[in-house]
Amino acid sequence: MTVLFASRPVRFLAVLSLFWMGVPAPAQATEHPGQAELVSEVARDTGKSPQTLNALLDGAKMQQSILDAISRPAEGKPWKDYRPIFLTDKRINDGIAFYREHRALLEQIGRQYGVAPEYLVAIVGVETSYGRNTGKYKVLDALVTLGLYYPPRATFFRGELKTLLELPDNHLAGSIDTLTGSYAGAQGWGQFMPSSIRDFAVDADGDGHIDLQNSLPDIFASVANYFVKHGWVSGDPVAIRAQPDAAAAEVVVQDASPQWPLEQLEVWGYAPLQAMDPGRLSSLQTLEGANGREYWLTFQNFYVITRYNRSPLYAMAVNQLAQAIAAGVDQADAAR
Repeated sequence: MTVLFASRPVRFLAVLSLFWMGVPAPAQATEHPGQAELVSEVARDTGKSPQTLNALLDGAKMQQSILDAISRPAEGKPWKDYRPIFLTDKRINDGIAFYREHRALLEQIGRQYGVAPEYLVAIVGVETSYGRNTGKYKVLDALVTLGLYYPPRATFFRGELKTLLELPDNHLAGSIDTLTGSYAGAQGWGQFMPSSIRDFAVDADGDGHIDLQNSLPDIFASVANYFVKHGWVSGDPVAIRAQPDAAAAEVVVQDASPQWPLEQLEVWGYAPLQAMDPGRLSSLQTLEGANGREYWLTFQNFYVITRYNRSPLYAMAVNQLAQAIAAGVDQADAAR
């Protein structure tokens, strides 16, 4: 008792001595807002050490550049400005070369999952330029910043941060504190969020480790599995152009889910420019293109792509890039 009691003034005097000598006392680590509660939840749900979790989070930094980036997403642009970002000659030609280089693997996974390979290529083409740009931000910094310092989306991103901390080590490309990705915390060639890794990522190469940064089988199969689990229909169309008549009715579209038979949209004044089953369920997208307004009839597979990214602009870019890649591959095959 005497020793414990006596130690307090000794430590106090030591700190005072440092102050008098002009030496600052050691700084106390500052927790992120809500860190203690988050650590408690993850430790309870997984059995992971609170000390280890706190050490990880103590090392994460709130990044103002991440808050700035989320306030100006590309999806805020009109189609005429959004399309040229992704439908460039370089991205198309790189996609054709990428498909041809990895053709055997892509087509094997395409057959296995029923997803046309060009759509797997288009996803990694739009997301990361075929793996060349997977993101410069630390994933942990991104999710701490958005989950704990960004109230408009805090619920979603805090959930993703919690999932990241809960994922088994063999579901990630490296240790949590070394992972890099987008400003939103997405990682790997297909830019999967932690919950998508948990729910849809696949160990396709059978090595006991899901690696969306270094294993092409895991990358391609995970994208394909994501599509299938969200309702992809093998062999079905994604979108076709429509021609409105002068008296076309205004159609209010809440999301990209197919809601009306094609014949109903025709009655309302939107004629498909390709022959299609009139009973096929569809939706309508109106885009501001470089040459004026464009009308598109979209189907279940278009809706599935919007489950990857909810913007219809994104889904249209993926669709058009996939079609351009497939056409280029066919042309190269014919020229051989």
